[in-house]
Amino acid sequence: MFSDFLKSISILQKFLFINLLIFLIIGSLTLLYISNVKPNLIKNKKNKHIQIIDNTIEHILRLNIKFEEEDIRRFLFSTRFLFQNLDRVILFDNQLNLVGDTDTLDLDPRSFSNRLDIVQLETLNEETRNKVIERKNINKEKTVSLKDILTNYSWSKDYGRAFTFAQEGYDKFLLTTVKNVKLDGNNIGYLAISENANDIRAAINERKTFILRTAIFIGIVIFVFSFVLNRYFLKPIKNLVEYTKTIKEKSRKKININELKSRNDELGTLSNSLDDMTSELQKRISHAENFSTDLVHEIRNPLTSLKSASEILHETADHQQRTKLIDILNHDVQRIERLITDYSQMLKDEVALSKEKMKKIDLKLIAKSVVDDFNNIYEVKRGIQIILKDSSNQEEYFINGIENRIEQIIANLLDNSISFSDDSKKILVVVSKNEKEKIILKIIDEGKGFKETSTKKIFDRFYSNRPDNFGEHSGLGLNIVKNLVDLHGATIYASNNITQKGANVEITFPEV
Repeated sequence: MFSDFLKSISILQKFLFINLLIFLIIGSLTLLYISNVKPNLIKNKKNKHIQIIDNTIEHILRLNIKFEEEDIRRFLFSTRFLFQNLDRVILFDNQLNLVGDTDTLDLDPRSFSNRLDIVQLETLNEETRNKVIERKNINKEKTVSLKDILTNYSWSKDYGRAFTFAQEGYDKFLLTTVKNVKLDGNNIGYLAISENANDIRAAINERKTFILRTAIFIGIVIFVFSFVLNRYFLKPIKNLVEYTKTIKEKSRKKININELKSRNDELGTLSNSLDDMTSELQKRISHAENFSTDLVHEIRNPLTSLKSASEILHETADHQQRTKLIDILNHDVQRIERLITDYSQMLKDEVALSKEKMKKIDLKLIAKSVVDDFNNIYEVKRGIQIILKDSSNQEEYFINGIENRIEQIIANLLDNSISFSDDSKKILVVVSKNEKEKIILKIIDEGKGFKETSTKKIFDRFYSNRPDNFGEHSGLGLNIVKNLVDLHGATIYASNNITQKGANVEITFPEV
């Protein structure tokens, strides 16, 4: 279910959703950490308090200090080094009567004199002592009575062990630890020490502030990254998707991806590849449609002739006329068969071309192989001699191409030249290089030459200008040559010879 949900949302939504989940998990762990920080800090303070309390009780018992105001007061003066880091030390007797309080000692400025033996201690009456206690309460708005706490402590399960409680006010965080004092198994009083632990609050606040700043920083980073991701990656991809949908649905809506094509990153490469692929696909579709249209047009004429001849054949009784009509029928059938055969071969060639890969090949070797094959046939049959000439006297002429397709180009051009040549004529095949180091293949014959003022049309599909041999050629041979030449990135040009009768077809291949 969760995976289905992720599949149904966009990439940006996935990114934000996953970041939100991670943020919530980290936030939960952070809250758990914050909630454990305070108890751990309080525990550390409590351990220090317990150590001080234990040391103080040990001194009291060792010095045999009685829980009376005079003894306790002298004890507090003599052992004040124990309470250097504490704010207050309070002692109660077993009846919860206050017998010592460092805050009351602070009222006498001589309490910190270096000559403790001559310090005159000020005796506080009950009223003054109560005022001091009330004034030293942690929360000014709420009075906290140590006697009530000690009473509850004496009845609690923690009795006999140190007990720490916190009092939190507007500007203070006070920790107080109490423990009873026993002598020979009997409780003789209580000792309470308190410390202003604002450092705990400061530490917690510091951690909260750090976490808050970190969370804000992470949020800003996620926002900026999401913006960049959407603006420079997801939006262009969305435009490409819309572009493909427009092509698929044949919509008239125009989407311009030229801006994407101008990018120098992977999206720019993808956009160019997609646009080239689309253009090539549209070209192929248009090519196929034109092929079909032209084929239908070419077949319609012989079909019309077939229909007319068959109707007349059915009606005539003249033997000579019937023979003529049968010859026409055979000629038209052969013409249709030739058209369909050549057309099918062309389609097969186009499919094969999409699977074949170009490689570095020697044009001279391929030309020599084709020339030898044709000489073996037509030199004996018609006395036509095909001569391969290397104008530069080089051993190698390398091009990037498909070997069997180059053979097909040369063979089709030789077929065309032979069909226009008389017996015992020569056909010259020339391989050379021009001043730009581009390889050129020329086929020069001594035939009738081109009657067309513009020789470009001879490469058109189904074009044939053979009045004497009408219907014997499909008109696809030179068109196949043109398509194969274009496939190799080469150019082809046809013209009549200037110095002699005949035609000249020249192909210029690009540099390797």
